[in-house]
Amino acid sequence: MKNNRFDATFIAQMGLLIAIELVMKLTGLGSVPVGPLYMSFLTVPIAIGAMLLGPVAGAITGAVFGLVSFYDAMTGASVMTGAFFQISPLNTFMLCVVMRVLMGAAVGFLFRLFRAADPGKTVCYLLGAVSAPLLNTFFFMGYICLVFYQTDYIQNLVTKLGVGNPLSFVIALVGFQGLCEAVVCGIVGTVVAKTLAHVMPAAFRRGAVA
Repeated sequence: MKNNRFDATFIAQMGLLIAIELVMKLTGLGSVPVGPLYMSFLTVPIAIGAMLLGPVAGAITGAVFGLVSFYDAMTGASVMTGAFFQISPLNTFMLCVVMRVLMGAAVGFLFRLFRAADPGKTVCYLLGAVSAPLLNTFFFMGYICLVFYQTDYIQNLVTKLGVGNPLSFVIALVGFQGLCEAVVCGIVGTVVAKTLAHVMPAAFRRGAVA
């Protein structure tokens, strides 16, 4: 059982991370509405899971984040993704769920590279934690530009923001929000992940910690 990726310990750890994510969402601590988007801090438990338990854990916690986001799209709780759902439910599912799964897995793989290149084992945690919100923005906004950019909804935003291309649109829409997400996730994710890795290293042997 020690080498079984889905043994009782792993399931318990994943259950805790998923519970934290859901509590953050239900209490409003995980997302703050900013215009048509949400400033999301749900990438924090994703980063912690991906760094301590590996890419699979990152993908699973990313999927939970994505399903919560997709629920908001279906119910109209999110203005932007709610508009996208009316245009294409399938592409909205890809945007909300699949992009978050890819993000979580990518954070896990990147952390392994960061840790291998960081003998002090400190900077790697910061880079891993920051990569979660940055990759979330990259995948999410990238898919919007790829699939929804020419829709009336986005073109109306483009006109309001006074921008002329997808890159300037992304910067104008999520620049400040993305910075705040990166700072919060970087600080919290680094402190929590590094502390847990040093206090209970055997419990997190699946990631790059062991």
